[in-house]
Amino acid sequence: MANAVDKRRMILDAAITVFARRGFNHCRVSDVADEAGVAYGLVYHYFDSKDQILDTLFTERWQIMLDAIVAIDQENDLPAREKLYMVASFIIDSYRYEPDLMKVIIVEVTRAANTFARHHLGEIREAYGLIAQIVDRARTDGSFKSDISAEFAAMCFYGAIEQLLSGWIFGIVPATEEEFERAKELVVETICGGLEVASASDPVA
Repeated sequence: MANAVDKRRMILDAAITVFARRGFNHCRVSDVADEAGVAYGLVYHYFDSKDQILDTLFTERWQIMLDAIVAIDQENDLPAREKLYMVASFIIDSYRYEPDLMKVIIVEVTRAANTFARHHLGEIREAYGLIAQIVDRARTDGSFKSDISAEFAAMCFYGAIEQLLSGWIFGIVPATEEEFERAKELVVETICGGLEVASASDPVA
């Protein structure tokens, strides 16, 4: 049983490398098999198609992110800004430590509007919904502005992070340790700075 799990994982890891290097549409199942060092037919023992491999890669990673957001939101003593910082950190660190996998997810799934993204809209919307819950509680307690909808704020927040990931993927933004850490602060400041209600002690511009 353990060997079967290892072979399946080996195929998925090989697919990450091949999809990231060549692009999903420019490679074949045989390329994945060659990268994994297994027989062509063994890939079909675990997966029906190249599409199912990509679906599996996305579903596994996306669920990890959803679980992380839920766990962060359960920290009831944390303010919304801190929770959003933790969410941003999780996503950015996911790219930082697994750039090929995140490249595949961003380029081949979430930005592929006419193909894979359409089939995974439920999971994508679930992420927006979980982020929106964090924002909505802050709207309810008065720390975030009530005239900006939680759903709109969540889309802006995740969209800003995804654009950062795209910048790193395509070499537009420097991918350094300093930039990763700086990006976490900036994306939260950019979004939360527009959401937070000014206190009476804040200077008037």
